[in-house]
Amino acid sequence: MTAVISDSPYKNQIPDVGWWAGNFRLTNLSGKLLGAHVAHSGLILLWAGGMTLFELSRFHPDQPMYEQGLILLPHLATLGLGVGAGGQVISTYPYFVVAVLHLIPSVILAAGGLYHALLGPEVLEDNPTLAGFFGYDWKDKDKITSILGIHLVLLGLGALLLVAKAMFWGGLFDPWAAGGGDVRVISHPTLNPIRIFGYLFGAWGSEGMAAVDNLEDVVGGHIWVGLMLIGGGIFHILTQPFAWARRILIYSGEAYLSYSIGAVAYMGFFAAYFAWVNNTAYPEVFYGPVRTLESAPGLVSVRGWLVTFHLVLALIFLIGHIWHALRARATAAGFDFKKGDMVQPPQVNPQMAAANNAINSQDVTLNFLKYLPIYRPGINPLARGLEIGMAHGYWLVGPFAVLGSIGILRDANIGALVGLLAAGGLIVLLTIGFSIYGSTKLEKRLETLPRPAFAATVPNVPEALQNVDEWSQFTTGFFIGGIGGAIFAYLILNSWSAFQAIAN
Repeated sequence: MTAVISDSPYKNQIPDVGWWAGNFRLTNLSGKLLGAHVAHSGLILLWAGGMTLFELSRFHPDQPMYEQGLILLPHLATLGLGVGAGGQVISTYPYFVVAVLHLIPSVILAAGGLYHALLGPEVLEDNPTLAGFFGYDWKDKDKITSILGIHLVLLGLGALLLVAKAMFWGGLFDPWAAGGGDVRVISHPTLNPIRIFGYLFGAWGSEGMAAVDNLEDVVGGHIWVGLMLIGGGIFHILTQPFAWARRILIYSGEAYLSYSIGAVAYMGFFAAYFAWVNNTAYPEVFYGPVRTLESAPGLVSVRGWLVTFHLVLALIFLIGHIWHALRARATAAGFDFKKGDMVQPPQVNPQMAAANNAINSQDVTLNFLKYLPIYRPGINPLARGLEIGMAHGYWLVGPFAVLGSIGILRDANIGALVGLLAAGGLIVLLTIGFSIYGSTKLEKRLETLPRPAFAATVPNVPEALQNVDEWSQFTTGFFIGGIGGAIFAYLILNSWSAFQAIAN
């Protein structure tokens, strides 16, 4: 990809970042970004098809699904594919078909991704042609709203596909059917809005939507959701953003990214909770007992893996949402992340003043940035590195400890030690990366690009961190602080039983 865009006529629109920035390098190249997304879709389909075949190769019909470490087959079984009374697998052929139907389109999408990445236009111009239909400008509020509407319509159609499967294409597995559950067609889904929307307010149980205990309500809910999504999508395609939306929302590529991954984070948390407590959409016969991560001591069930990874990934997406939202808001207010300072405020014409006022007049985000350790004035590079390192080292131990204790090792007694060793190893790798960066990138920048002057509304990244020797002190502090923070977290985890005894 780098070779293709290095001589691009749009070179001035390509951010000056390394390969690690991923698709961020293609933000302003709509054609290349389309290629990356199409190729990514192909990769997802390839994984789904290949993983289904892999699970089939090690599947044992005589052993419960939830004890075999499966990921995809329980979902296919819940859809009523290949199972009969009591959740017994009677045929694996439908799983093979599903795998092939994912693998074939993955090749087509891979070809499309390569075409747009290597041969297609770098920018899709927004014009009346067919190709122009896919063109856009991040700041074109009307076009972006139409894109949102198209996505909503597609999501609505996806919800209605489940309805079609339940009502016309063989039905779904009902764990409450006589005999330990069976596949049945849902002929009369619930359409009563009081019944369906009552779940939102806890009318049918304290678990909210997760209190659903029959497939009629599940399918009826998908009908309502599908119709609302399609209706909302058509509305957004035909209309323009309201004045309040133009005034409050930020319209940029990074802002859309933050909105999207924020929504994914919410759905991840909700899916984790739903899978944790619900036995209708996640039958115990396929996923294992509800409200527990293990089906037997030391044996993590499918439900355990599903809940854990949805929760972990949701946390990561939430952090990403906050990070990109801060960047989008700060950039819109004039903050230059590359220089760590505010650029001179742009001249705003009277017509645009109202739209920009909501961002420029609020300094919560900028004050938050100002007191981050990397920008805070008055501390030396070593102390700055110590503070950043301690925070990272302390928080890195927990996820490794949890995954180590319920994963391959399956020994809660050494989970904390696994977390310490893994976090320490990651701190070492990060320190090496910081050191390489300081000895190459910063030295070159000092020789060729003198730092320009900026307005002092927000403190600069300290000059000391623009110097190779001082950066070395920062890196040393990060390493010491990171290891120290990891050790401190390990000691707390190892002494947790003592803390509980004291509290009791």
